Amino acid sequence: MPETPIVPKHQWRALKIVELGLIAVLIVLLAVAVFQRMFRPSEIPTLESTQVAIGQVQVGTFRDRLSVEATIQPLQTVYLDSLEAGRVEKKYVDVGSVVKEGDPILLLDNPSLEMEIMSREAEVLQQANAIRNTRLALDQYKLQLTQQLSDIDNDLQQQKKLYERYQELDKDNLISKHEFEKARDQFEYLRKRKELIEKSQKSDLALRNGQLQDAEEGLRRLETNLEAARRRLDNLTVKASVPGQITSLSAELGQSKGAGERLGQIDSFQGFKATAFIEEAMMGRVAVRENGTFDLDGSRYQLVLKKIFPEVKNGRFEAEFEFMGERPRTIKRGQTLHVELDLGEQADVLTLETGEYLKTTDGTWVFRLDPEGRSAVRTPIRTGRRNAEAVEILDGLKSGDRVIVSSYDRFEKAPKIILK
Repeated sequence: MPETPIVPKHQWRALKIVELGLIAVLIVLLAVAVFQRMFRPSEIPTLESTQVAIGQVQVGTFRDRLSVEATIQPLQTVYLDSLEAGRVEKKYVDVGSVVKEGDPILLLDNPSLEMEIMSREAEVLQQANAIRNTRLALDQYKLQLTQQLSDIDNDLQQQKKLYERYQELDKDNLISKHEFEKARDQFEYLRKRKELIEKSQKSDLALRNGQLQDAEEGLRRLETNLEAARRRLDNLTVKASVPGQITSLSAELGQSKGAGERLGQIDSFQGFKATAFIEEAMMGRVAVRENGTFDLDGSRYQLVLKKIFPEVKNGRFEAEFEFMGERPRTIKRGQTLHVELDLGEQADVLTLETGEYLKTTDGTWVFRLDPEGRSAVRTPIRTGRRNAEAVEILDGLKSGDRVIVSSYDRFEKAPKIILK
């Protein structure tokens, strides 16, 4: 068996280096082939110049504006809630009906409340009868007291005359001491008795009058409670608190409603407002009293920002607008308006008109034309503020550069475009 030749160590290392070098060359050649295949001239799109829209970068006054979608809402919305629980017995109006203040909308039925009112009425009647009887008894008692005082007063007067006559006789010793003292003691007795009776009657009358006043106060409380219960009964008729239009009514005949349950709403005829939800990032740039405009039916109308609500939901905050001057006659609740909000800042900056290209690039790159206009090269840029007409150019372009501003959908991955 022939022996395997032994390759010296230094020759083995040289062969390994040559092998690795060949592999590296093959990788480089393969990468060049792939790159040439991806970007060979045959894959660079060629377009007619009339197929694209071209804009020019220029220095101009940039008016800082914000485009928002606002929804028309009534200036005042009044909600209809059931103040009392009950079953819907009658509907006087339907959704869309126009109502005046005080017009009935719904009638609820609550038998337990009606029974409560009847019970309270019986209590009031019972208390009134009791007071009437108490007053009658008090009047009779006062009559008795008057008669009693009259009798004691008569006895006292008679005894006084007798005492004074005996007093004169006693001076001349024409009457015995016993008779004189007896007349005197009887007179003192009757006088003190009258004082005690008057004091007792006064105290007794005060007590009885106090009891009568307590009973009358109790009657007033019962009557107040009865009036409150009757008002609750009146609340079973749901009425319009403002003139307007019924835009929501959630109640069907026979349906049970709990106290405080939402039944519907009325849009007041006082006017309209517009509400919009704006991105949270714009909160620091939007301020109250800034003006906005929108176009409708061929005319331009103005709005003013009246309120900014600080609460942020889903990355947006709410803003409320009111109309300035004339408002569209055809405007309706729920209608959407495209409002251009003027943020009040103006400056001379480098700008480029807006276009469909922004949907693809979001302002991070554009196709910039060469000076001859024969081709357009993919060029990275940096943008700033935007409005409906223009976008601010911060870097990547200079004044006078021409840019394709139409859609890039057909060639967004191309590094270059040939224009004919």
